[in-house]
Order: sequence, then C-alpha cells, then structure tokens
Amino acid sequence: MAIHFELNGTRQEVEPREGESLLSLLRDRLGLSSPKNGCEPQGQCGCCLALIDGQPKTTCTIPAQRADGKAIVTLEGVPEEERRLLARSFVAAAGLQCGFCIPGIVLRTHHLLAQSPDPSREEIAKALDVHLCRCTGYLKLFEAVELAARALRGEVDPQPLAAGGVGEAVARHQGEALALGERPYVDDLRREGMLFGAVHLSAHARATVRAIDTRAAEAMEGVVRVATAADVPGERFHGLLHQDWPGFVAVGETTRCVGDVLAVVAARDPQTARRAAAAIAVDYEVHPPVVDVHEAMRPDAPRVNDRHPGNLLSISKIVLGDAEAALRGSAHRVEGTWRTQRIEHAFLEPEAAFAEPREDGTLYLATQGQGIFDDRRQVAAFLGVPEAEVFVELFPNGGAFGGKEDLSIQPQTALLARLTGRPVKLTLTREQSIRMHPKRHPIELRYEAGCDAEGRLTAVRARLIGDTGAYASVGEKVLRRAAGHACGPYRVPTLDVEAAAVMTNNPPCGAMRGFGVNQASFAMEGVLDALAEAAGLDPFELRRRNVVEVGDTLTSGQRLEKSVGIGECLERLRPAYEAARAAGKAVGVACGIKNSGIGNGAVEHGRTRLRVEADGTVALYNGFTEMGQGLSTLLQQFAAEVTGLPSSRFVPRTDTSFELGCGQTTGSRGTLLSGRAVIAAAEQLRDDLAAGATLESLAGKTYRGEIEITDTHPLGKKVERPKTHTTYGFAAQLVILDAEGRLEKVVAAHDVGRVVNPDLCVGQIQGAVHMGLGHALSEELPCVDGMPIATRLREIGVLRARDMPEVEVHLVEAHEPEGPFGAKGVGEIGLVPTAGAVAAALFAFDGVRRRTLPMKDSPAGRAITVGRIRARIPREEWR
Repeated sequence: MAIHFELNGTRQEVEPREGESLLSLLRDRLGLSSPKNGCEPQGQCGCCLALIDGQPKTTCTIPAQRADGKAIVTLEGVPEEERRLLARSFVAAAGLQCGFCIPGIVLRTHHLLAQSPDPSREEIAKALDVHLCRCTGYLKLFEAVELAARALRGEVDPQPLAAGGVGEAVARHQGEALALGERPYVDDLRREGMLFGAVHLSAHARATVRAIDTRAAEAMEGVVRVATAADVPGERFHGLLHQDWPGFVAVGETTRCVGDVLAVVAARDPQTARRAAAAIAVDYEVHPPVVDVHEAMRPDAPRVNDRHPGNLLSISKIVLGDAEAALRGSAHRVEGTWRTQRIEHAFLEPEAAFAEPREDGTLYLATQGQGIFDDRRQVAAFLGVPEAEVFVELFPNGGAFGGKEDLSIQPQTALLARLTGRPVKLTLTREQSIRMHPKRHPIELRYEAGCDAEGRLTAVRARLIGDTGAYASVGEKVLRRAAGHACGPYRVPTLDVEAAAVMTNNPPCGAMRGFGVNQASFAMEGVLDALAEAAGLDPFELRRRNVVEVGDTLTSGQRLEKSVGIGECLERLRPAYEAARAAGKAVGVACGIKNSGIGNGAVEHGRTRLRVEADGTVALYNGFTEMGQGLSTLLQQFAAEVTGLPSSRFVPRTDTSFELGCGQTTGSRGTLLSGRAVIAAAEQLRDDLAAGATLESLAGKTYRGEIEITDTHPLGKKVERPKTHTTYGFAAQLVILDAEGRLEKVVAAHDVGRVVNPDLCVGQIQGAVHMGLGHALSEELPCVDGMPIATRLREIGVLRARDMPEVEVHLVEAHEPEGPFGAKGVGEIGLVPTAGAVAAALFAFDGVRRRTLPMKDSPAGRAITVGRIRARIPREEWR
C-alpha cells in the first residue's frame, strides 16, 4: 500500500518494501545522500537524522510505513543560504575530519539554533549527545556550532582559508561538500540496474561446515545470484602478510571466527538481499573454540588456523645486558601485571564496496580501504585475473583508524559483479562490521623494573602476550611494535623484553591507532608511577629525569640523533601540573613515543604524480588513503609551498591510473612519505614554471615524485648503529580530575616536528585524546565463545559529547630533517600516553592502583554515560 508524505517541500507517493526503514527509503529509493547509514537499526550514531514534523529523529529506527502523512526535512531541504553558512562554519572551525557524521550534526545544529540562537556549551553538548563522532573529540564541533550561531545572528561571516602553504590553517579539502553530505562515500554510489549484496556469516567461531543450502535464498523473488566458495575462480585466501584469511569458508572446512563469510547474495534491493542471506541454511559440526591465549599456547591445544604451524604467530625479543643482575642491584624495584582490552574501531562508515563490469572486460572497484594497491592485488588474485584487469578507485572513507587495512567485502562484491555482469554494491550492517574486521589487541603485560636512589631507571624486564585472534592480519607487527616501544620515551640501560602474538578463535586483531604502543605505554607509565612512590619522588620529576634526549638510546636499540622534543613537551605541562597540585586537585602525567614509518627493515616508498590538466588544475595522485586525518589537504599545502601556486589548484586523487603502490596507510607515515614525494614532484613543476612555462602550456605533462627508505633495521638485528624507524613523535599529557573524581581537563603537549596545518593538527590530537579516554575508561569489546556480546554503539563505550572534558593542546616543533618541511606525522601519538595519565590521576584521587583497562570501576569511569554492557553472562567468562 502506498504512503504519502512531504519531503523537503515536495509531495511524495511511495509503496514501502517489506522491512524497509525510512532511512533506506530516503537513500535507496529517493536518492538523498545527506542521511548516512552508520548503525541501522540501532539509532545510536545520529548519522541518519531528519526532521519529522519539525522534530529531529533517527530515521534508521523508523519503518518506512510510519512516514505516511508526515512532513520530512533532510539537510537537502534546509534553505540554501543557511546550508552554505552552516557548512562554512564547520569548515572554518575545523569541525569535521572524515565527515561521515557531520551532515546529521549540521542538521541538528540547524534545529538547535532555531530553538536557541545563543546556546551554551552545555546545551550544545546535550543536543549532540545522540550523535557519535569518532574523529574530532567533539570540541571542534562545539566551536563550529558556536560559530554558526554567531553567523546566523549576523555577527560574523565565516570564511575558511581556501588556499595556503605550510603552517597555515587551510580549509579541509572538500570540507563544505562533506559537511552537507554532497561528497559521496562508497555507500552513496548508485548505478542503473545496480544489485545489492549481503553476506551470511558463520554462527560459530569454530565449527566444521558440513553443508551450505542456498536453495531457499535462490528461490526468493528478486534474488539474482548466490555465491559460495565453489564459485571463486582464483585464490580464495588473502592477507596482508600471510594468505591465511578465506574470502569464503568452504564446505568441509572449519570456521575460525564469527566473522567468516560462508555465502553472499546479490538481489534487486538491500532488504531482499539480507532476507535471502538470512535464509541460507548451514549444517555445522560445532567444536569448542580456543579463546584463551594461555590455553592456546599449550602443546595439545587445537590449531586455530591450519595455514600456520601452531597458535604462536610470532615472538619478538630484545635483550640488552643482564636484567636480573641489574634488577637485584636496584635501589627500588617494582613489578606487576597490566591488562588491556579488545576494542572496536567504531568508525562511523561501515565497510562498503562497489564493483562494476566495464565494456572492455575489466572491472571497476570502488573501495574505502587503507591501501588501494593491496586491495587490487588481492581482489585480482581472488578473481584469477591479472591486476591490470581491475581498476581501483579510493573513495575517502568515513573513518578507519587501522580497521580498514585488511580486505573485508571487496572480493565478494567483485565476484558478484563478475558472476552477474551487473554493478553490485555491498554494505555491511554495524553488527556484521563488528564481527568481521580486526580489533585492537587485548594484551597481558607483566613488568619488572628498577631504579637507583635518585630515581633513574636501571632495568626493565617485560613479558607481553597479545590475543591476535583467528587471522594473522598484522598482529606480529603490532606485538613487535609493542616490544620496541616497551619502555616508552625513557632511558633504560638494561632490558629483557619479549612479546608474543597468539592466535585464538576470537575476532582477529590487527592495526588500530597506536598499533600496540598505547598498550605498552599503559603498563610502563604505571611502572613509573610505582617507582616514584617507592623512591619518594614526584611522578613529574621522575619522568623529567628519565626522558630521552638526543644521544640517548631507545628500547629498540636505536640511538636518537635528531628531533627529540619530549623534554620540551613535559616542560609545557609544568605550569598546569603545579597549578592543579596547588589547588588540591588530583592530577596524573604520562609520556609517550610513537614511530613514524613502518621501519624494522621494511623498504618503504612515497609515490606521487602531478599531472597538469587542460583546465589549469593539477591532479595530485597519491597512493595513500585520506580517512579524515587531512592527508589530502596537507599534500596540497606541500605542493603550494614548493610551487607558489594556490593549494586549491591541486586536486587530490587516489586510484590505480599510475603505479603508486606504497603499502597501507599506517604507521603515521602518510605525511612523512607522501609529503616528501609531493615535494620531489612539485620541485620539477616549479622549475618549469620558473623557466617561463605556464600551466596552460604544460597541460598533459606529468611530474613524478618518488622516495625510497631502505636504511632501517629489523628489531634485534646485530648492527653497530641500529635504526628501527625513520623518526618518532613524542607527547606528554596531563589529566586533571574534579572534586568528584571525574574528568575535568586534559593538557596535551605534542612534538609534531613541524606544524603543517595548525587547525587540523590540533583536531587530530583532540580526537586521539578522545579515543584514549575511551581506551582508559569505557571502551571494550568482550567476547564469549568468540562471539562479541556487545554490538550496540553505546555499549561499546565510545565517549559522547557530554563525556568529553576540555583538551588544551600545545604544539612543539622539534624539526625532523627526514620529514617534509620538518614534519613527522601525528595520527597515532595522540592517544599513546592517555590511559597512563588517567590511571595516575585516579591514583592521586583515591590511592587505588588500577592495572586493568577499561577502568570502569573508577569515579571517572562511573561518570561516563556509555559503556554499560547488558549481558547475562558473568564477566569472568568474558574474553
């Protein structure tokens, strides 16, 4: 039966489909792009907001039939002048990063300011509480709403800086289009005759698949094709480092986790596709899963993944001197075990892929992955075709934080397109996304450490065991990075460090912002606080005595020869530290270090092409992924700084038109490597312009920029001067609690090498602190028998706007000679010290040493409004 409603002032008549939400009707049937699907049907992210009879509602929770007789307004229906003013306000305030959540927040701002033209911070935070933002930490959003309010009152005219060079607060590339929902993400793509895909995931973490019955799905009206492992023409297994992850689990094989794909469906609409996927019947022989790392390491433990010889994926060791003797000779000695939790990335845009056969027999693939050339390589192998037959284009994603490095549903989508000969789009539900992609590693960290009578560190012995889940992903690299950063930014003359990555039937773990370093930092900062207490020293002073300087050696054995700003970072905190203590407030301090560049002996590349176009713009091709960190904008600024042209003249693109493969966008290396490559290409363009050429005369010419790094060494390699990484970022953070033990303020001082774009840099750090506070107090993804028991976003525990304290950022510039104009990347370091600083502040408040994350039992943790998991299963059974 047809329904009638008004949409943005136009009368609509539509017949809803079975199971169709209002969000799906607006997006898939009526072609609107500002409402985004972040969590349907949870209604907990706010991305799908619309005004219904004047009231803001999340449309993913509303059946389409209930729109009958309603007046609906989306962001597209706000008056154009106000839309543009709101968008400019968000861009001018740097109030957006990946942008996926922002159209919903802009519409909320429109509604709020209509009710309250001059809202307080408390009113803004309350209004935004239904909205989840994983990138910004909300503080820039508050500023954006305040700026929009002033603009609507006629007090200011927000004018973002359209172009500029290094050091200027240039507006984010495509910022206004992002704010209004006009720049497409993969799930916004539409084609005539397009099919919709859906997956059927394993119901069990470890079970032998005896049969897969697809007949009921195939018989459904609207279903075009069902595919299983039997339909894969090429290499069914893929992986970044090990080909151990199947695109489909085949009949006769044993599943390894609840994110395993058994079948996919292509149908005429998403509702039919998902009903058909659910109708697929699987006959299992269920086995007890291996979910405990200690049990997994037993000789008689079942093997989790038969593509590996055992459950111990890797072990990383660092030994320097006799740690036992040094510990015995220390004036003060402490020991303890720290534990960190599994964490969901909670990027706002669920995984999506789009594939379309071309008339010439090749395949077009739109991906949101963190490395399009790795995506091309693995998808081509899956299809059994040469890489040249797959053209891949990046659609900058709605957040990733490491969680989109591994393939998700790109190969299955590509296969459906090949089998049907039609365009196919496949988007995961939030629950499927949580089950499928790798998480942050839960790590058990056993530390022993000593210091002399003056508080100078003498030795550290550490044993780290990480649950890397069912597939290798980059788990061995994460534990290797944790080992290499096990002692943080401190001088430790004697070391005995060992870090193991252990496979289980839990969800796979891989890259996530911080890459194992924040887990190690939590333990090491706890060690420093315990030693300070034992030695009777102020925790701040103990750190000041031990932080590294130029000439000192890190845990990995690398001697620092340049760009070490940790001492200055600490000094930037001193006034706030002393003032808080004098006021009787509980305060905690912690320091952090994080590599830029993969290092550890890897050959790394930065590659770019600048192609002058006929319209006078310059296409800026780059192999790394823009995922909200601002890489595209920074590359424009580098090119502008070199050539003298406006940065807006350079148009970023990421696709496989040129061979620019440089691996995954990880390790805080996008700015470091692509920045240098852009400079190399831009210098050639500058020389041509200086010789008298014009852009018009250079149309069609391409400039090549490539750099290669070959001078790092594997961890533990016996060389005279080991260099494990190109450079390092440093940070010191201060957490201040109020009289009730709740978060009041964070002061963060960060050595970023060179500030390329101050607004984007501060926003990155505030967003990372937000993630670090969640790591400390509220976020976790526990599993029982390998199945996550929390898939609702509020239960997962990402902090909301009302939970976020003030974050004061200090930018320290310790010039990095190997970085572009001295810069060295800031994407990960922002959350490395946060949990340690929170734990220290809590100890100052109530005298309790907390060594397990998240610290939900603390006063600060109890004050957080999210993270309350409703589960009947006792916590002691969680893994």
